[in-house]
Amino acid sequence: MRILLVEDDPLLGDGLRAGLRQLGFQVDWVRTGDAAERELRAEPYAAAVLDLGLPLRDGIDVLTAVRRAGVTVPVLVLTARDAIADRIEGLDRGADDYVVKPVDLHELAARLRALVRRAHGQPQERLAANGIVLDPAGRTVLREGEAVMLQPREFDLLHVLMLHAGRVLSREQLEQHLYSWGREVESNAVEVHVHHLRRKLGAGLIQTVRGVGYLIAKDAPAP
Repeated sequence: MRILLVEDDPLLGDGLRAGLRQLGFQVDWVRTGDAAERELRAEPYAAAVLDLGLPLRDGIDVLTAVRRAGVTVPVLVLTARDAIADRIEGLDRGADDYVVKPVDLHELAARLRALVRRAHGQPQERLAANGIVLDPAGRTVLREGEAVMLQPREFDLLHVLMLHAGRVLSREQLEQHLYSWGREVESNAVEVHVHHLRRKLGAGLIQTVRGVGYLIAKDAPAP
């Protein structure tokens, strides 16, 4: 799950990025409002963590601008501003959640997962398709009730496809969802991960749409 972190404090930003990566997120980190708006307009992030007290341009202005531009990515405001009026303004300007610093890292991760679930119309914490059950919090996968061990990137790819069940995603789209900045991507990485997932979870789970990409059907037949 690829997210954007917007935080100008170098110590806090580095700690959040490292901690969220350990919890399974792919994190891009920017420190200014202008960079945040540019990335939110250009990249398909699953969610964003937005500080408000940014240099030169306030986070509220960034939030207002991207919402007016039609950007629908879930945004969690993480800020030191704890007044009720600030919370109301943040939510009214388009924030999906509002958290006051400091925050427990595991709580932050749980809130992000909840935002992503709601954005994809998933009411339950676990995702299920074709006899496969995926738990984003525990990063576990069951096939017909039996645990299946996946490599981290295999899990991330399966998570993305299950979140977008019924929709075809191209290789380029999958790479954008899976890899943060500075991560070297082999030209056939997605194909290799798909091959491994089919071997471990059944050949019928992930379908190939020739010339387009891959999908997991909403009502796929059992393997």
